Amino acid sequence: MKSRIAVIYKKEVIDNVRDRRALSASVMSILIGPVMALLIIYILGNITADKMDKPLDLPVSGAEYAPSLIQFLTQHDVNIKPVPEDINDSIRNGVSEVVLIIPQTYPESFTDGEPAAVTLVIDSSRTSATTSIRRAQSLLMGYSRQIGNLRLMARGVNPQVTAAITLETLDLATPQSKALLFLISLPMFLVLSLFIGGMAVVIDATAGERERGSLEPLLINPAKRWEIVLGKLLAAVSFTLVSILLSIAAFAAIFNYVPIDQILNIPVSVNWMTFVVIFLNILPLIFFVTILQMLIVAFARSYKEAQTTLAWLPIIPLLPSVALGYISIQSGPSMMLIPTISQQLLILQYLRGETIPVTNPLIAAGFTLLISLGLLIMTIRIYNREKLLSSN
Repeated sequence: MKSRIAVIYKKEVIDNVRDRRALSASVMSILIGPVMALLIIYILGNITADKMDKPLDLPVSGAEYAPSLIQFLTQHDVNIKPVPEDINDSIRNGVSEVVLIIPQTYPESFTDGEPAAVTLVIDSSRTSATTSIRRAQSLLMGYSRQIGNLRLMARGVNPQVTAAITLETLDLATPQSKALLFLISLPMFLVLSLFIGGMAVVIDATAGERERGSLEPLLINPAKRWEIVLGKLLAAVSFTLVSILLSIAAFAAIFNYVPIDQILNIPVSVNWMTFVVIFLNILPLIFFVTILQMLIVAFARSYKEAQTTLAWLPIIPLLPSVALGYISIQSGPSMMLIPTISQQLLILQYLRGETIPVTNPLIAAGFTLLISLGLLIMTIRIYNREKLLSSN
């Protein structure tokens, strides 16, 4: 029995190692996450570093109406520039990131001690302008507080009187949890790697062999159908296992050797042992994803149909991955009963450095393997049907 499973396993591995489609899919699953993570790090890092280290270029209309404000801005590393002819078009087209408009009524309101209105023209949809917009807003609010305090002092009033309370913040966030918006993408990329790593192997094992006419000779061999299923399954699992292992290793190298804290000014500290624990938690999911793909492909009538169907499959677990960044979900025992969701919740907790009840990963692994066993039984039953050989 073991020899027959081993023969089928060896056959599938050799066939797919020679198949460029399988290798390209595996390489893509390995590279897509780490490459995207590096791009995000360096793009955001360059945007933030360039804007914070360099003087802020601020076009100002009506600078002559507020000399003290202009002096304050100049002292805080702001280059006052002339306004463009068409302010709105300049902002929309990205020529200017932010424009300050000081109206003619500013001196009168300022002298009378009334709030003097100024206008910042921005386009909040431009991510590249976010840093410049925040710097301009922060400087204007700082100037407003400074003038307000001086006015109170001139009237013999302590500026602290306006502060009804003194707020002290106790931040319990760990370095990992502070970088949550960056870390939230890691589970998503790992799940995507799971679905891509062995996809080509799974498709070729059934739909591909059926189109080539090699599936029927294989099924009439002395090997039992469940042995054939296990041989093909183990081959697909091997490809997925290698893909996810290399992908996790690449992420671990990025978090430990790329100076993320210096580039993004975000404290990120995830050691190698954390990634080992993440890998162990993903292991049951490898079997679940591979068996699910095999079951779906068994119903496909052609290689193209199988490829199209499996291409849409990762969207189902990826949608919750996006939601995890914006919705607070309690990772209790009930959530551990949902494959892919439970593993993603656990990965986020490991990355945040949280204390996790030992029962949670055990429940997640056990229930995922239990469902995988059910899917395996269903797949074996499909392989026992003669209709499997038909492409109609």
